[in-house]
Amino acid sequence: MDRRKGIRVWYDRKADFLEVLFDRKSGYFRETAHDAVMEKVDVKGNVIGFSILKVSSLTLRKPLSVTLRSRVA
Repeated sequence: MDRRKGIRVWYDRKADFLEVLFDRKSGYFRETAHDAVMEKVDVKGNVIGFSILKVSSLTLRKPLSVTLRSRVA
């Protein structure tokens, strides 16, 4: 089994930070339309994960809705 495949979910309670990775590739985080959400993309611009800051505060607001871009134009 390829250990790089599979979804990895990590939550840091102290930092109130959630990270979800779809693949363990090199990449970088970039901004989205929502201040609390960053998308992680590989060198080709494919989304390979996302992170959410201050997750616990989101329960007090409307549902979070963000569209992640699959490729850089």
